[in-house]
Amino acid sequence: AMLEPDRGLSLTIARVVQRLQGSSLHSQLERQARVSLHKPEIKLESLKEDVKDFLKTSGWEKKLQNAVYSELNVFPSPCHPAAPPEHIKEPLAYMRKAQGSWEKRILKSLNSMCTELNIPLAQKRPVNEQKELLNKWNEMGTDEPDLSLFRPVYAPKDFLEVLMNLRNPNYENGEQPSFRNHLGLIQVPLKVKDIPELKEEFSELGLNIGQLGIDDSAQVPPEFFENEHVRIGQKVLAEQDSAAAQQYVRQGCPTALRADLWALILNISNQPEDILYYEQLKSNVIQHDLLVDSLIYKDVKLTASNDDYYFVFEDYLYQVLLCFSRDTSVLEHFTYSSATPPKSYIRGKLGMEEYAVFYPPNGVIPFHGFSMYVAPLCFLYHEPSKLYQIFREMYVRFFFRLHSISSHPSGIVSLCLLFETLLQTHLPQLFYHLREIGAQPLRISFKWMVRAFSGYLATDQLLLLWDRILGYNSLEILAVLAAAVFAFRAVNLMEVTSLAAAEAVLADLSTLKVMPLLQIFLFATVT
Repeated sequence: AMLEPDRGLSLTIARVVQRLQGSSLHSQLERQARVSLHKPEIKLESLKEDVKDFLKTSGWEKKLQNAVYSELNVFPSPCHPAAPPEHIKEPLAYMRKAQGSWEKRILKSLNSMCTELNIPLAQKRPVNEQKELLNKWNEMGTDEPDLSLFRPVYAPKDFLEVLMNLRNPNYENGEQPSFRNHLGLIQVPLKVKDIPELKEEFSELGLNIGQLGIDDSAQVPPEFFENEHVRIGQKVLAEQDSAAAQQYVRQGCPTALRADLWALILNISNQPEDILYYEQLKSNVIQHDLLVDSLIYKDVKLTASNDDYYFVFEDYLYQVLLCFSRDTSVLEHFTYSSATPPKSYIRGKLGMEEYAVFYPPNGVIPFHGFSMYVAPLCFLYHEPSKLYQIFREMYVRFFFRLHSISSHPSGIVSLCLLFETLLQTHLPQLFYHLREIGAQPLRISFKWMVRAFSGYLATDQLLLLWDRILGYNSLEILAVLAAAVFAFRAVNLMEVTSLAAAEAVLADLSTLKVMPLLQIFLFATVT
C-alpha cells in the first residue's frame, strides 16, 4: 500500500494552487484552453489529453511551471497547520519582540519629523503641481528642493546598535553552551554554516569549475569556458525554464544575457497588465504627495547622485522608488517577513482600526542607502516598468531581509553572526587584534552587507555577486564575501592600531575581484 504522502507537500501544493488561482496566469491559461477547443487536432474523445498537449507545445505549461517554481522560491515551507501566523513571520518570540520595538522607534522618528517640519504624512497635490510633476517625470533630478531639514529615518549604524543589544532571554547572563566563546558583537545563538557546509552549499564555485569572473583558471582556458557558457545560456533562455536558469547563473551570467536570465529566474515577463499597473502607480505618485517622497529624494541625492557609477540613473531611481512606495502589492511579503507594515490613522481617529491605513502604502519606510538596492539594476533594464518589476521582486525575495530582525539564515542577524564566526574561526589572530584595538570587524562590514555591497564594489563585480544571490536563492554569500575581504587585507589590517585606520584600509573595495576572493576563502582556506 502507498504510504500517506508527506503532509508538508500537500500543504505546499494547496497553498500554491490557492495563490495561482487569482493570478492573471490562471485566466490566461483558461483563455488558451478555450481557444484550443476550436483547433482541428483537439478531439472530443481525448479532450483532456489533447488540451494538455496543446498547452505543453504552445509554451503555456512552461509558464505554469515557472510560476510554481517562483512561489516555492519566495514563500517559506509551510509550518504545521496549527502554527499561528506569527510563526510563519518569525518562529522566535524574542526576535519578533525586538523587531516590534525597532519598528516603534522608526515610526517615532518619522512622526517627530512630521511634527517638527509641520508637514502631513500625505496630502493631495494641487492640480498645477500635478501638471508640473508629470511634465518633468523623466528629469526629476534637475529639481533642487531644499531638503536640509529632512534627515534619514535611520542609517545602518543605528540598526547595528539594535542588533548588538539582542539577547535570547532563555539564556540568562550569557550562559550559552558552545556559544560562550563567541567574541563578536552579535550575542544571539543562531545556527550558522561552517566552511565545510558552505563549500557544499556553494559547490559550483569550486576551484575546478568554470566561473565567469575568474580570468586565470588553470583548469580551463577562460575564453573556451566563456564561449561554451554563452552557448548554454542561450539554450537556457530558449527553453524559458526558471529552475534551469537559476542553476546556470551559479557560474555567472554572460553580460549580454544577464538581464533576460534574471527576469526568467524572477519570473518577470512585463505583460501589458504589468505595464498598466506601473502606470497606475505613477498616476498615484502624481496625485498624492507623501512625506516619504522627500526621504527618497534626499536618499538618492546623498547616495546614488554622488556615485561615479550610478549618478546617471538618478531619474530612474526617483521613478522606481516613488512608485514602489505606493505599491500595495508589496504588503504581501509581510506574511513571511518578521516586519509589520506601519499604520497611520486618519486625523483625529487615532487608535480606531477602521480609520487606519498602512503608511507608506507599501509598508516600507526607506532608510539611508535604500536607493542603492535599485541602482545596479539600472545597468540591466532601461524600460521603467520592467526595471520596476525586477526591483520589486528582488526586494520581496531578498532585500527586505537585510533590514529586519529575524532568525532566517538569509536575515541580517544570521549574516552578521556568520561573518563574525568565519573570521573568529579562520582568522583568529586578525579577529582578536581588531577586537583589542576597538575595531570590531562587524562595525566595518555591516554597511556592506546591509546594502548587498551596492556602491562598494565595481558594478561588473557587484553583478557577478548578485548572480550568485539569485542562483543560490540566498544572501549568505554576502557574509562569506565580507569575511573574504578581511582575509584578503589581513596583512595590512594586522598593522593598524585604531578603528579609523582599519576603516581606511577597507575604505575602497572598487578594485576587488569578487570571484577569486570567494574561491580562495572557501576552497583554499585550510580547515
